[in-house]
This record gives sequence, structure tokens and C-alpha cells, in this order.
Amino acid sequence: MAGTATLGWIGLGKMGLPISTRLAGAGYAIAGHDRDQSRIAAASEGGVTPAATLGDAARHDIVFTSLPDDKVLRALALEGELLSLMRPGALLVETSTVSPGISAEVGEAAEKRGILYLRAPVSGNAAIAHTGNLTCFVSGPEAAFEAFLPVAKDFTRAQKYLGTGEEARYAKLSVNLMIAVSAAMMGESVVLARKGNLAWQDILDVLTNSAVGSPMVHYKAKSLETRDFSSTFSCRQMAKDLDLIVDAGQAAEMSMPLASMTREIYGALIGRGEGEADFISTVRLAEWLAGLEAPDLNKNQGRLR
Repeated sequence: MAGTATLGWIGLGKMGLPISTRLAGAGYAIAGHDRDQSRIAAASEGGVTPAATLGDAARHDIVFTSLPDDKVLRALALEGELLSLMRPGALLVETSTVSPGISAEVGEAAEKRGILYLRAPVSGNAAIAHTGNLTCFVSGPEAAFEAFLPVAKDFTRAQKYLGTGEEARYAKLSVNLMIAVSAAMMGESVVLARKGNLAWQDILDVLTNSAVGSPMVHYKAKSLETRDFSSTFSCRQMAKDLDLIVDAGQAAEMSMPLASMTREIYGALIGRGEGEADFISTVRLAEWLAGLEAPDLNKNQGRLR
């Protein structure tokens, strides 16, 4: 059940729109703002109060941001008016996938204004955001986390508090690195199996029913059954996250050969015009490199029992 805290949501894109409307459905008074008026209108249809200006969204008890990248976060929170429009003692919950560096700058600026700042990137995609099955990693003041937790439970199935600094940023980048490398491996694995004359569904059955059958493999195998490459998280988005990952590794003075190699794979996909396709399009790149056409989905094939 919603509490008495009022919410503001800034950024009504692929993730912000379904999460904000879910919170509205849970009974929260929530005002949503975006530069795109059509997104505000879509949120309004889902029960979110339209916030015509940034200030209308920023004046609430808890203010969420869901933004595409470091550049937009910097423009909004450091070069723009967001923090000056928020009241001292309010809670800023930043849910985007951004670098630890920009996040730390926002944290320092927020502290100077007496604003409690939580790093709370969410894990999951837009296809499930409306269901409440996202997870979130959180770092920042622990008291702020406790205040945020009841709201978090209304749009995520699991919440993990990790520390007072940028721990949540590193957690999200670590998870996305595993997803990106797994997608690249899945592409090559599928093509190797095809070269060995396995039928398409048989390949997917083998992967999902083996030791490598992770939740991600199961999820992507389902869409690959019909070769559905419509985007839940695009190749361009994955390339952006891999840039953050490689940069974070360099800042930590560590070598990241797998991250760097996988970034090149997504660069190739973008170069081939697949920037907006789903990140599992690594399968199509591996097929192209191997000289394979799309498989015959109707070819006779069995099922593992």
C-alpha cells in the first residue's frame, strides 16, 4: 500500500514510463516530467500527474530520475536546475545506468544542498518493468535507503543495499558485463551448433537444458525460437554500457580484454545497421561472419525430454 510520500519522476522513456505508471497504480501521488510531451501524455493515461515543468516534478518528497546517459544526467543535475529546485531533506533516487564518476559528482553536489542521494540502478528490461519483476542495487545513505525501500518494493522484486558510495554503480556495470559477454558467447555457440548440422530448435533446447542454461539464456532462447530481434535492450544501449564498463576498468587500473572485445562486437552490429535491434543480434553477426543464412525454422527437429 502506498505511503504518504509524494513522488516526482523525471524521464518517461522505456523504463521510466512503465515504472512510474506502476507506482501510480499502486496508489502513489506521482508527477511525471519529460522533454517529450507525448511521453507525459502517455504517463498521464497510466495515472501519472503531468508535470509541465521540471520544477513541478522536483518539488516532491522523493524524486526519481531515469535518464539515457552521463551527458543527460550532467546537464540535468550539475549544469541544470534539478538540485536547486529540490527542497533540502528530499530524496533523489537515480535509477539510470551511468558511470561511477558522474554519479559521485552528483552525490557531492546533492550533499552540499542537503539532498539525500541514492544510486539505485535497476536490472531488467522494459518488457518486464510494468510487472514489478525488476531488481535494484542501491548505495548511498542507509537511512535514505530505508525511506526508499517501501516504494522500491512496489516496482521491484528484490532490493540490495550495497554501501554508502558508488557500489551500486559498479554492481550494475558488473551485471551488464556478464549479460553482454553471455550474448556474444551465445551467438558463437549457436553458429557452431548450426555448423554441426543441429536444427534450430534443437540448438536452443541443448543450451537451455544444459549447465549454461541461465535465466538470460532461457529468456533469449524463447525469442530466438521465432528469431524475434525486436529490441528489449538495443545493441546501441549495450555499446554505451560497455563503454562505461571499459572506462570504469581503466579507472580501476585493471585489464578488461573480454569487455573490450565484446564492445567491438557491438560496434560491428551498429556498423551493420543493427544499432536499434535487440542485443541478442550477436547471433546474426556470428551467422554473417560464418557465411550462414537464416535457418529454416520448419526443419524437422526434436525436443529434449
